[in-house]
Order: sequence, then C-alpha cells, then structure tokens
Amino acid sequence: MSSTASQLRVNGTIAESVVDGPGIRYVIFVQGCPHHCEGCHNPQTHDFEGGSWVDTDTLFREIEQDPLLRGVTFSGGEPFCQAGALAKLAAKIHARGLDVMTYTGFTYEALWDKARTEPDILALLQATDTLVDGPFLLAQRDLTLRFRGSANQRVLRLREGRIADEPIA
Repeated sequence: MSSTASQLRVNGTIAESVVDGPGIRYVIFVQGCPHHCEGCHNPQTHDFEGGSWVDTDTLFREIEQDPLLRGVTFSGGEPFCQAGALAKLAAKIHARGLDVMTYTGFTYEALWDKARTEPDILALLQATDTLVDGPFLLAQRDLTLRFRGSANQRVLRLREGRIADEPIA
C-alpha cells in the first residue's frame, strides 16, 4: 500500500484513549494489514482498499486542539505499510511536545532489515518513541499484559534504547 506524504488510508481514529498507550492518546487506526493475525481485534483494518483517505494536516489539527494529550498512537492495520506519511506526521507531533507510540505486526529486527532499502521504514522507526512489535499470537494471548495482546510482543522504548519489562507509566 502506498500513501502520499500528506494522505493516509485510515480505518478510524479515537480522540482520547487510555488503553492504547500511556496517558491520554489520540489513536490513528490505519487501513491495510498484511499479517491477518488469527484473533486480531481489528480485522476490519486488514483490507488495503477499505477505510478512507484522510489528509494528515486534518489529523494534526485535531491532535493539536486537545491540551490533554500525552501522545499519539499509530495502530492498525499495519502502520509500517504507510510509513512515509506517518513519519512526517510524527515529526509534527514531536514538535508539539507529544510522544509517538507505534504498533506493528513486524518484529523490530525485520523492520530494521526492511529499513536498509526502504527509507520510509527507517524514518518511522526513528520517529517512534515506543514500539510494540510482533504479530498477535492467539496461543500466547495474555490479558494481564499492558498495551499488548500476546506474550511474544515486546514494548520497545526506542528513544531509551531498551525493552520495557516494567509497566509503562
């Protein structure tokens, strides 16, 4: 799936969420996902032709109007399928003093491998403060985990260069 620098194919947004990352967050559910994880809680986001095109400036205006936000979460679908537009949006989000959390079905290592030939992947990795990586595995589903659905998924604090074993505040 491709997007332009200012357009994202989006399934939906949540203006204020407390379950998609630490603090109050604006959440963007991008449309399109190659993983099709069994038991996915957002199967409506899988179709790359679904959802609708939204201008990133429109999304950013909504984000900057809310003084309660701690950050923005990119979820899906698969955010790294629209990495270029999200990386540019993330730069604006950081300029407002907010953090960026990105969910992905890819592993961090696989993304770095892709980043060697896909500069947009690298740009989104570099613009992500916290990454939740790995596919949702129904056999490893664990409702006690904060901000992730299965035990194989990791919470990587990219800005801090570490895996978050303790709860994220």
